[in-house]
Amino acid sequence: MEDGKEENNNKEESNNKEESLVSYLKEQFHQEEVDIRTYSPLTLAYIGDAIYELMIRTLLVDRGNTQVNKLHRRATGLVKAEKQSQMVEILKQHFTKEEMQIYKRGRNAKSFTSAKNASITDYRRATGFEAVMGYLYLEGKYHRMIDLTKLGLS
Repeated sequence: MEDGKEENNNKEESNNKEESLVSYLKEQFHQEEVDIRTYSPLTLAYIGDAIYELMIRTLLVDRGNTQVNKLHRRATGLVKAEKQSQMVEILKQHFTKEEMQIYKRGRNAKSFTSAKNASITDYRRATGFEAVMGYLYLEGKYHRMIDLTKLGLS
């Protein structure tokens, strides 16, 4: 088999496996399928915040055993609103039309909380970014989520 075809087959297998994560979780806990387009942007940002932090923590832990307080400081520097706001400025030009709509809904959502150490602008952009991450996670688009994160961090 040609290298390109073999790579595509491996990627398809990987996509099939990763798309089952959320579905498997819902199945095991007897959750009904919900159209995520009905979720508020703040709900998408809520799950997006968690999954983005999990990705960052995973990357940091995979670099080797380190003191937890150092890991925490490094993670905090990458997940804070200011950093996410900077990332989204890079990523906006790479968003699909659908991702841009999700981003704008998240950015414009009226939140009842405010950032502790960020400007309102950074906080809103970060909320939009987190909404995109949450959307991609719930859609099972893990490769896209990771590719955007990699692009934003580079």
